[in-house]
Amino acid sequence: MTLNNAASAPPDPSSRKAVGPAVVIGSALEWFDFYLYASMAALVFGKLFFPASNPTTATLASMATFAVGFLARPFGGIVFGLIGDKFGRKTVLSATFLLMGISSGLIGLLPTYSSVGLVAPILLVLLRLLQGLGAGAELGSATAVAYEHADAKTRGRKGSLPALGVNIGLFGSSLTVTVLTSFSDEFLYDWGWRIPFVATFALAGLGFWVRRQMPETPEFEKAARTAKVGAKARPLRSLLQSNWRGLAVVMAVTLGYNGVSYIFKTFSLSYLTTFRDVPANVGAFGITLASACAIITVPIAGRICDVVGAKTVILVGAAATAALAFPFFWLLDTGQHVAIWTALILATGVVVPAMLSAQGAFLSQQFPTRTRVSGLGTGREVGGAFSGGLAPVAALALVTATPGHATWAVSLMFVGGAALIAVGALFDQIKAVEADEAQPAGAVGGRC
Repeated sequence: MTLNNAASAPPDPSSRKAVGPAVVIGSALEWFDFYLYASMAALVFGKLFFPASNPTTATLASMATFAVGFLARPFGGIVFGLIGDKFGRKTVLSATFLLMGISSGLIGLLPTYSSVGLVAPILLVLLRLLQGLGAGAELGSATAVAYEHADAKTRGRKGSLPALGVNIGLFGSSLTVTVLTSFSDEFLYDWGWRIPFVATFALAGLGFWVRRQMPETPEFEKAARTAKVGAKARPLRSLLQSNWRGLAVVMAVTLGYNGVSYIFKTFSLSYLTTFRDVPANVGAFGITLASACAIITVPIAGRICDVVGAKTVILVGAAATAALAFPFFWLLDTGQHVAIWTALILATGVVVPAMLSAQGAFLSQQFPTRTRVSGLGTGREVGGAFSGGLAPVAALALVTATPGHATWAVSLMFVGGAALIAVGALFDQIKAVEADEAQPAGAVGGRC
C-alpha cells in the first residue's frame, strides 16, 4: 500500500463492516495453525519426520521444531511491524495471512523421513520458521487494526477481537485433534494428520479475500496525511529513542502473561500425565472446555474494559492469577476429573483470556500511531519468545527437582508472573502518548 492510497478518501461504511470479521477470522486461522502444529509435533511428527530407532529422541526432536517457531516470531514481529508502520496495517495483515496459510498447507503435503530421509525434517523446520514469522506478525498487527478502527467508547470491545480469534483458533485446533485421535492410529499416521493442514489452503484463500475488503485504519490515514508515517519514516529509530518506555511496558506485561498462560495451558497437561497418572484425554478435554469458555469471556471482558478501563481489568487479572497460584494445583492433585476441569476453566477459560482481551486496548495505548505496530510486534514477540518457550520447561525442571514432586515453586512462578504483569500495567505511558499524538506533524520526534 502506498502513502497516496493511505491518504485517499475514507472508505464507505460497508467496507468498515469487514474489519471485525477480518480480524477475528484471520487471528483464528493463524492460531489454529500454530496450536495444531504443537499438537501434531507431540503426537505424530516424531514418528514420521525423524528416524524411528529411538522414539524418545524422535519426539524430542519433533518438539524442538515447535520451539523453532518461537525463535522466528520476534523477527516476524519486528520486520512486519516496521512495514505496518511505514506502509499500512492492511498490507501486513494480508501478507502474514498468506504466509501462515501457505506454509501450513504445505506441511500437510510434506514427504516423510521414510521417503526422502533428512530432507523431510529440513523442510519441516523451514516451513515451521515461516509459520513463526507469520504468527509473530499477526497479533500485533491485528491488535493495532482493531484498536484504530474503534472510537473512544469501544476500544475495549474492539481491541479484544484478536483475543477472540486466538481462542477460537485454540478451540478449533483442540477439537480437531480430539476428533482425529478418536480414529485408529493407522488412519492418523497414514494421512489423517494431513487433513487439517491441507484444508488451510482453502481457508487461507477465504480469509485473504475477507482481509482485502478491509479498509486501512483511520489513524494511519491521518498520520499519512500529516507526514508522520510513510516510506521516509523510521519507526524503529523512533520506537527506541522516544517510545522505549512503552516498549518496556509491553515486554513486562507480555513476559508475565505468556509465562503464566503457557504454564496453565501446557505444563499442567504434562504434570497431570507425568506426575499424577491422569489420562491425557482428561486434561485435553479440559483445555477444550476452557477454550469454549474463553470465547464467551473475551467479549465480556472487552465490554468491561470500556466501562472500568483496560488497565483495571489487567490488574484484576494479575491479582486473580496470584490468588489461583496454589489452589490451581490443589485441584489438579485431587485427580478428580471435575476438579481438574474446574481448575483449567478458571485459569485458561476466565482469568487468562480476560487479561488477553484487555491487552488489545491497553498495549495499543502505549504507542503513537507511527510506531504502534512495530511497538506491539517487537514488545509482544521478544517478551513472549522467552517466557512462552522457557516457562513450561522451567516449571517441569522445578517439579522434577523438588522432593515429592511438589508444586510450590511453580506456584511462586505464578505469583512472580502476576507481579510482573501488575508492574507493567502500573507504569503505563498512556498520558504521554496522548500528548505526543497531539503534537503537530513537525514535532514527531518528541518525547513519548
